[in-house]
Amino acid sequence: MEKFNVHILGCGSALPTSKHLPSAQVVNIREKLFLVDCGEGTQLQFRKARLKFSRLNHIFISHLHGDHCFGLIGLFSTLGLLGRTAPLHIYAHAQGERLLQPWIDYFCNGMKYEIVFHAIDPKQTTIIYEDKSLTVETIPLQHRVPTCGFLFREKPMPRHIIREMIDFYQVPTSQILRIKNGEDFITEEGKVVSHTLLTTPSAPPRAYAYCSDTAYLPSIVPQIQGIDLLYHEATFCAEDTARAKETMHTTAVQAGQIAAAAQVKKLLIGHFSARYENEDLLLKEAQAHFPETCLAHEQMTLSL
Repeated sequence: MEKFNVHILGCGSALPTSKHLPSAQVVNIREKLFLVDCGEGTQLQFRKARLKFSRLNHIFISHLHGDHCFGLIGLFSTLGLLGRTAPLHIYAHAQGERLLQPWIDYFCNGMKYEIVFHAIDPKQTTIIYEDKSLTVETIPLQHRVPTCGFLFREKPMPRHIIREMIDFYQVPTSQILRIKNGEDFITEEGKVVSHTLLTTPSAPPRAYAYCSDTAYLPSIVPQIQGIDLLYHEATFCAEDTARAKETMHTTAVQAGQIAAAAQVKKLLIGHFSARYENEDLLLKEAQAHFPETCLAHEQMTLSL
């Protein structure tokens, strides 16, 4: 099975602590690296994770709060110092380019590569990236500034041929791709050989959703229904629900309820408030509603 990993580089909230850094993670799909948010310390965590800067070409910024984007300028500069020449694509709210361009012009003047901004509308569900094996679409969220999550979804892959059956029916090489894509084979005698006799199903496509920062928002459930892994913020515990509502964040209980309603396979909670020294309380509250929950931590890697 092809690689589909999620690397946690930072899972704290706005106030960095000795335990957690602000939000950042890397999604590794077939050795293509996609950075989701870029808080302070991201490039250092990138190195600690032994991830290759050269494989990073796309960065997705959920919203323009500092704990999700303050690491960008340092990262841009480092990539320039490393001699990067390939374009770097940034997907963010339209204001992102206006805010970052003066910093780029001043601190990154003379870089040999281009930073390409792609404006996204956080209020819309839209495919913002696509290649032959993957789509990335926005998940509208509700926060104090325009915010969206991101859904990484593999495309269905062709079926796998059964070499012995291909040889037995003397299937020409020119027909194999069609058969893998679901067409039956017709022999020279006119006999129809079902593609199900010649192939086996490919692995089901996998999907990962990143949802941070957001108020409790059940409207996202249909979009993330049945996915393999959901990262959902769980900034506060239940006793701080009023604070969560005031700041438009989510409690661990609410994150568990979202995961249960969406019937996801696994829930990963993060974006922890610095007020909690022991996050086991958050874990227990989420697990009460969705047992397949785990806590995010820096340098954690999950494989789908």
